[in-house]
Amino acid sequence: MDKFTNSAWFMRIVAFALAALLFISINFEMESDKKSLGLSTAPEISTETIENVPVEVYYDRENLVVSGVPETVDVTLKGAKSLLINAKNQRDFKVYVDLSDPAISMGDRTVTFKISDLNEKLVATIDPEYAEVNVQERVTKEFSVEAEYNSSLLEEGYTAGQPTVSPQTVKITGAKDAIEQISYVKANLEISKGLNETVNSKATVKALDRDLNKLDVTIEPSSVAVSLKVSIPSKTVSIAPKQTGKAKDGIRITSISVDPKEVTLFGSETSLEKIDEINLPVNISKIDGDTELELDLNKPDSVQKMSLGKAQVKIRTEKVDVDEENAEPVVEEEEPETEQKQEEQVVEEKPEPEEEDEPAAIESKTFNNIQIVPVGIRDDQDAELESDVTNITLLGEADDLKKITKDDINLTVDVSNLDEGTHDVDLAVTVPEGVEWELDSKTVSVTITQKDEET
Repeated sequence: MDKFTNSAWFMRIVAFALAALLFISINFEMESDKKSLGLSTAPEISTETIENVPVEVYYDRENLVVSGVPETVDVTLKGAKSLLINAKNQRDFKVYVDLSDPAISMGDRTVTFKISDLNEKLVATIDPEYAEVNVQERVTKEFSVEAEYNSSLLEEGYTAGQPTVSPQTVKITGAKDAIEQISYVKANLEISKGLNETVNSKATVKALDRDLNKLDVTIEPSSVAVSLKVSIPSKTVSIAPKQTGKAKDGIRITSISVDPKEVTLFGSETSLEKIDEINLPVNISKIDGDTELELDLNKPDSVQKMSLGKAQVKIRTEKVDVDEENAEPVVEEEEPETEQKQEEQVVEEKPEPEEEDEPAAIESKTFNNIQIVPVGIRDDQDAELESDVTNITLLGEADDLKKITKDDINLTVDVSNLDEGTHDVDLAVTVPEGVEWELDSKTVSVTITQKDEET
């Protein structure tokens, strides 16, 4: 045994076995390290599609307009899975179209998409591969804006004036061909059904061709302020008291008066044309003497609303004998009359008419330079009256007029719903009860201006 172990061959075999074990051990550890570091000699190849990748366009934006380039494309990447995952998560590559050449010609052209900042070990395919684009000279032009709205959404009976726009013009920038196609520049005011009041709102501006197709242009400003004044036609008519029923025995109705004598009706013009007065039925069957009543005014069906719903009615009476009230004239048989009898009949005294209370005489009194006060002024507006004083004449009984002074008369003008500009506005008059009034003019010119913003 010692002879065998001490032989040269034994030592060679042992040395070879140890070398083989050492080689196998070292290679096994290196392969393990490579796999743990992703350094496998045969990496796994995969593909990954990234959708909706934004497209950048490089061109002279000050002088040119480019259209036809899609906003996004799909990119399919092929390569090592670890690199694909990193590219998909970070999206640090770019897809672009290069039209930056200063010598580029105008018109239609086909351009291919390019990709940058992508790992060189990845292969990219872009879908679509190319785009049909149009290059045009960049043009800016000023246009007037026309506001529009759906008039069928107004409440029945109401009307609207011409909408006003601020600013009245906008600057539109786009391709020369697109600018030349502009036929209308509209600002559509959005309103809701049943509109019955003035509207002040913002509206988006759109540029349209002759067929009302929206054009791809840039508008500055993109929205404008639109004001639509909504009102309802009105008509002032008299209130006509109509006696109904039969007076009690011994009572005679001498007069029926109403206060106020007029009412303002609101509705469509065609409906108002047919109405000249409002009848106010007054039932006298329960009247025992002089009476004052407050009665409801009946609104005609064709009228939207009235300025008041009630009126004061004054009834004046006198007592009479029942026999006198019910007495019927006696009809005597006719006899041939001699000339003498006819003369006697003519000379015969006629019964004197019963004395009646004469109505008090109506007089007038004029007050000069009565102050007109504007009410409802908004914080951001100023109101200037063409004339802030006027003359008023009061009509009534002398005793009533003597008690009235300037302090009893109030003239106001409501400017709460007025937009910027000049308007003719009705005056509102307040005077003591029992008198009527007349003005030199029932309207006053009011100019509304916007206050300067504080800096």
